[in-house]
Amino acid sequence: MNLRNTYLGNFLNLLFPRLCQACRASLLGTEDLLCTHCLYDLPYTNFASQPGNIVAQQFWGKVNVQFAYALLYFEKGGKVQHLIHQFKYKDMPAIGNKLGNIAGEQLIVNPSLGTVDYIIPVPLHKNRLRERGYNQSARFAQGLADKLSAPALENNLVRLVKTSTQTRKSRFERHENMKQVFAVLKPEQLAGKHILLVDDIVTTGSTLEACAQELLKVQGLTLSIATIAYAV
Repeated sequence: MNLRNTYLGNFLNLLFPRLCQACRASLLGTEDLLCTHCLYDLPYTNFASQPGNIVAQQFWGKVNVQFAYALLYFEKGGKVQHLIHQFKYKDMPAIGNKLGNIAGEQLIVNPSLGTVDYIIPVPLHKNRLRERGYNQSARFAQGLADKLSAPALENNLVRLVKTSTQTRKSRFERHENMKQVFAVLKPEQLAGKHILLVDDIVTTGSTLEACAQELLKVQGLTLSIATIAYAV
């Protein structure tokens, strides 16, 4: 029976090849979403044990963040860009869960994150969520939650305004675009808690900064940040 399943699986893979979502090579055997080569060869930042890394520096003097991290470096035209494009625009939410699992494995040994109470994704506006079908940051948060001893929490931090894309905006325009966009609905739920705020990519940090400003209005809240990638 196992042999028959193997033959069937190989036949179906010829008709509908399973491809690595980073390099497009054919996946083999038990490989899932990423081939073994990419799994070990993606441009990892190794920021999990570097409290003063360049992601943390994005927020120095702006918002009080205990720890900040990105799993990967993002370069235009690189594997990470392709991976995140598949994730966000090609209906591949499982990529977010997998990357969250990988990030969680790195962060689980970081003592700064041992006290995290909730993992909160940067929210999408309800209209964009309806268009996409899922919040990519929430999928990453769920993957992290699988590895860290803290649940993913949605629907408390919300996006009030559907902003235009940040992609072609200057640093100043990104900052202005994020003013009064987010709100915390139930601050009492977060009072005195350590929150891990997560997003897909950090470039200038304006979106995360806007979220952080709202979260830090909550009494006694401690904030850390994790993202899938840091744009080089």
